[in-house]
Amino acid sequence: MSIAAPLDQQLCFSLYAASMAITRLYKPLLDRLGLTYPQYLVLHALWEEDGRGIGAIAERLALESSTVTPLVQRLEAAGLLRRQRDPGDERRVRVHLTPRGAALREECGCLADALIARSGLDATRLAALHRDIEGLRAALSTASVCQTPIEAPDRY
Repeated sequence: MSIAAPLDQQLCFSLYAASMAITRLYKPLLDRLGLTYPQYLVLHALWEEDGRGIGAIAERLALESSTVTPLVQRLEAAGLLRRQRDPGDERRVRVHLTPRGAALREECGCLADALIARSGLDATRLAALHRDIEGLRAALSTASVCQTPIEAPDRY
């Protein structure tokens, strides 16, 4: 039986802490727009493809539909989007940006600029880091759950 490595040597903690640092960086910018980070993600999914269903938004964000629904409701109450029954299937709800929700896209462009400026990394290095993290996420998403311990290197 192996003993867990200290937190600063665990990849999962490094990714978690980096994610929290990015969220803290974005918070004042999003506060000015009246958005939380999860609400920003919902809007972003709709900027990519307006008219998605709740399930499609949830899938795009790797969240449960039950998590997305209250976010959509709050964004609708704020006048940034509207929900509409799918005429082809009344059981489905489509989510559409309002003009105000679509206009926020330009205002949110500063988030990436803030990350680049604060990170001290150039765009090429950040792009490579992003590719590596996406590769890790893809591998972990398709990996089957192991029933036996995995031999791990001393540091990961």
